[in-house]
Amino acid sequence: MPIRVLPRDLTEKIAAGEVVERPASVVKELVENALDAQATSVLIVVGKDAVDHLEVVDDGTGMCAEEIPLAFERHATSKIASYEDLTRIASLGFRGEALPSIAAVADLEIETKTEEAPMGIRVQMKAGSKPVQREVGMPRGTRIVVRNLFRTTPARRKFL
Repeated sequence: MPIRVLPRDLTEKIAAGEVVERPASVVKELVENALDAQATSVLIVVGKDAVDHLEVVDDGTGMCAEEIPLAFERHATSKIASYEDLTRIASLGFRGEALPSIAAVADLEIETKTEEAPMGIRVQMKAGSKPVQREVGMPRGTRIVVRNLFRTTPARRKFL
């Protein structure tokens, strides 16, 4: 087989497998994000099957509407701006992989609101599709719902 550069949608699924190994790793990433967002309360909801429904709700700082599209870009973060920042990380992670990785292998819904915003924002994505965004009434914080985990990577789902 000749050497080739893999298409982006395939490399995203491969990269997602490094971050999202199983439902517990999704919960870990989302709880770390909540704690980094200064949440004092984090609620984890697991459906009948964690592959079909996971939800993490927090009362953290939330994200503004302008930040949401960036949150789905690989290596996007508010925690690291330069090489020097790597020596003084004071968070549980840099958030640059969790959301795009989860979105690549599952259906994802995010509702988030900052204290200053009059309305929150809801973003829905179906396994890597283009996000659909609209306003929603909600308190400050973030709610993330993950459904159909590994729907785009059936081999991973089969071996859970």
